[in-house]
Amino acid sequence: MHEARLYQKLEDTTVRCSLCPHRCTIRDGKQGICSVRINHGGTLYAATFGKVAAEAVDPIEKKPLFHFLPGTLSYSLGTLGCNFHCEHCQNWHISQQTHEMQALRERSPEQGVERALASGSASIAWTYNEPTIWHEYPLAMGALARKEGLGTVYVTNGYITEEGLRELAPMLNAFRVDIKSFSDAFYRKVCGGRLQPVLDAAALAKELGMHVETVTLIIPGLNDSMDEMESLIRWALENLGPDTPMHFTRFHPDYRMQEARPTEVRTLEKIYELAKDIGIHYPYLGNVFNHPYESTYCPTCGSLVIERSGFGVQMRGLKDHTCMECGGRIEYVSKID
Repeated sequence: MHEARLYQKLEDTTVRCSLCPHRCTIRDGKQGICSVRINHGGTLYAATFGKVAAEAVDPIEKKPLFHFLPGTLSYSLGTLGCNFHCEHCQNWHISQQTHEMQALRERSPEQGVERALASGSASIAWTYNEPTIWHEYPLAMGALARKEGLGTVYVTNGYITEEGLRELAPMLNAFRVDIKSFSDAFYRKVCGGRLQPVLDAAALAKELGMHVETVTLIIPGLNDSMDEMESLIRWALENLGPDTPMHFTRFHPDYRMQEARPTEVRTLEKIYELAKDIGIHYPYLGNVFNHPYESTYCPTCGSLVIERSGFGVQMRGLKDHTCMECGGRIEYVSKID
């Protein structure tokens, strides 16, 4: 197995992992909360390095990323495990299952880059489960990807330490982060984590020069109050800036949250309108296909500039980064430097 990074050796072959804010203390023969960082004889190993559970070529909009290389494909990889245990997880069959590790496909970092280039993708995304706990593998693959001109994407819950994120920064272009709620009680009860480290990571990713987009799954009765949404939106405006895309996504019952009802579309529309009123230039709705609030509008004049239907994208009133109606600037990443 591959030795992990970002851990400290303690007494009696015990180690402390410093990759995510759980900072697990792990005894010999045991594993962290994520189930894939394992202590053998006082050395911490990354058990899923080079082991792939899910592999696909997706539209970048599926991540969802709407302002990062729009209209392109992203070679996407996932493995097993997670440092959260969300009751509503939609990928629980890989994020919460680690006993089938021996059945995973082997992919070296070099093979991943080769497959991304062969697929015609413009980027590589580590997604489907939590990429933070796969740290050493994306770090190695991402460095190779950047040399080949590919973009690099984390689709993440944002539960990563400052030292972990700073180590990724030279290779990571985009940080698509779930802010699952603006309530620490929600994080503790529903996810098994805390809110503040996620906020800290999102703000640090922005400071480090990554492209940041947020996603909040709106669950009726749990995180859908307008007061909570207003607090989240105002935090994002102050800490991430008005040009940060914010996605508000419709909930569908899954995993251990089968009894909750799907989100009313009108609730999502009210949150979108609130975000616009507060000053977010690019709010979006998700899981509501063919809705006008999936599209991008010029924040200066309101003209349609990027039309979306599902994962289809058409540039309607946009030339380079300029609104063709009023000349206002539309912020998005169009190429990788």
